[in-house]
Amino acid sequence: MSNLAALKKDMEACSRCSLCKWVPMAQLKSWRFAKMCPSVDRFNFHIYSGGGKMIAANSVMEERSELNDAVADIVYSCQLCGACQVACQAYRDEIDLADVLLEFRAKCAEEAYVVAEHLAMLDSMKREDNTLGMKKQDRGDWADGLDIPNVNTQEVEVLFHAGCQFSYDEELRDTARAWVTLLKNAGTDLGIAGKEEACCGGRAFEIGYQGEMKNFAEDMAGRVKASGAKLLVTPCSDCYYTFKYLYPKNGLDLGIPVLHTTEYTDQLIKERRLQPRKNVPMRVTYHDPCHLGRRGEIYKSGWTGDDKLERPVRFKQTGSLGIFEPPRDIIRSVPGVDLVEMERIREWSWCCGAGGGVFEAFPEFAEWTAADRLQEAKETGAEALVTACPWCERLFKDTLEETGGDLKVLDVMDLLTLSLGGK
Repeated sequence: MSNLAALKKDMEACSRCSLCKWVPMAQLKSWRFAKMCPSVDRFNFHIYSGGGKMIAANSVMEERSELNDAVADIVYSCQLCGACQVACQAYRDEIDLADVLLEFRAKCAEEAYVVAEHLAMLDSMKREDNTLGMKKQDRGDWADGLDIPNVNTQEVEVLFHAGCQFSYDEELRDTARAWVTLLKNAGTDLGIAGKEEACCGGRAFEIGYQGEMKNFAEDMAGRVKASGAKLLVTPCSDCYYTFKYLYPKNGLDLGIPVLHTTEYTDQLIKERRLQPRKNVPMRVTYHDPCHLGRRGEIYKSGWTGDDKLERPVRFKQTGSLGIFEPPRDIIRSVPGVDLVEMERIREWSWCCGAGGGVFEAFPEFAEWTAADRLQEAKETGAEALVTACPWCERLFKDTLEETGGDLKVLDVMDLLTLSLGGK
């Protein structure tokens, strides 16, 4: 059931300043890349912005306007990238804008204002435990021939959770295979769940079906316990966000620490258990995935006060504590690589376009968003755009096929593979 009414103070606190649309002045580098919100930039009407949706949600709650198909379409034309949240918090840190966007979607789902493509995705999650409409029995095929222990029959120290996209996307599978091979060769006692691995459930929560996530969380927690693992590692930024933010925010606990593969691998490099050696003469730029970067900030529990003006800074979700340095440190560790930054980076990064159900329901909007990021990457003079998210990589590659261009799209793992002697 939607908890939108509990956020009424947040909605009423919106001062309609429109700062949720823009990169804050202190971070601004040019007019061309000054925007932060793909939705309002694409559709150019205030209601598409974070602040606009705050006003709309409050209007619906007060029954001054009705929730209908047109409003729901606007609510879902949003990647839930969190850019509006961090821009707002730069000035008004008592507002939890991102929570309002999630609860507004739950309100839409509750009243049956839904998107057909989202229902198809939800059906796939229920029937086949993945978001892509693929067969559950094929989920573990990505690891064929790798001789990786299966946690359903053997206990391990580290449980590797591949996620839906890496499990089924045949073009991206080699990245997941490279990750587990690299970790295994570095002496990590890791295992996978194979065909028994299931979706994290985060997409169900984001499209408004919040209760469905609990089922996936309970399944995941049971598998973690049975594996005996002391650590969960995932290469999927969406899974990372779900495990580190959505689960604890909703009282769900896996019982062990969670790291993204870039965090874990960065530790291995700094401990000299892994050393990139081969020179890779390439100029690259790094794209911060929303769910690993600003939305990858761990959920901060413990604040129980009613007045958010009195909420200590340590309990505020500003986005600044996401996973930004580990992937960059890995890139810098590769000899010969020249890392150049785009204008919008870290918590101020521009979304790839794939999140929040937009990839599934509004592919043209997703591609438009990705094209803007690709242009920003191109203007750095980089040969390759490097990221750490399979959803970002998939959309960037698809968009380049449509728009053309010689920019390469790589995963952080691809650079490591080149430096460690692979192809």
